[in-house]
Amino acid sequence: MQGRRVLDEHILFIDGEAIVIDKPSGLPVDPPRDGSLSLENHLQSLAFGFKRWPSAVHRLDRDTSGCLLLARNPKAHRRFALAFEEGKVEKTYLAVLDGIPAEQGGLVELPLAKISTREKGWRMVGDPKGKPATTAWRLVAAADGRALVEFRPTTGRTHQIRVHAATGIGLPIHGDPVYGKGGPTGVTLLHAAALVVPREGKPAIEARAPLPARFTALGFADPA
Repeated sequence: MQGRRVLDEHILFIDGEAIVIDKPSGLPVDPPRDGSLSLENHLQSLAFGFKRWPSAVHRLDRDTSGCLLLARNPKAHRRFALAFEEGKVEKTYLAVLDGIPAEQGGLVELPLAKISTREKGWRMVGDPKGKPATTAWRLVAAADGRALVEFRPTTGRTHQIRVHAATGIGLPIHGDPVYGKGGPTGVTLLHAAALVVPREGKPAIEARAPLPARFTALGFADPA
């Protein structure tokens, strides 16, 4: 299975209770309504001798590549999920923005709420009555009128970084078809570059996913 080969080659961390994979862009975590392949189709190949298949602890959008944590047993899943809920997990993302920010960095504090219309479907918007959402950001590099920006969210709301880039900074992520201008490929250039998950009595889970070719093709180098 091609998916198995790809995921086997993209293991960033593995031990008895956790796996971190470099999820390819285009692979959804949850099964799509159209019946196309998702991470679920490849979990058996990621068991690596365990009877239980691993399970995703959090979610990344279909287009978003990079660090995705899988738990190898239910007890570990509960502990890791709690660490995400309590804001103890350090998440670092990289994105290419359609433009160069006027500032070198900052903090976006913009509560988010979900809206839905018949014409455009659902999307997230900034709303003072929404759920709190905070994202720190810094400019990493600029090339050809675009910027490579590092994002460090302290909350994990749906589409948080995409909305905070477009509304909070005023520059959408390149290729974003919902909050930006889209593009020929329709691929949002957002990458989960690093993940640190603390564990009591054990070393933290630490993983870093290299910058994908679709970023370097635009003239950006991996800042790691």
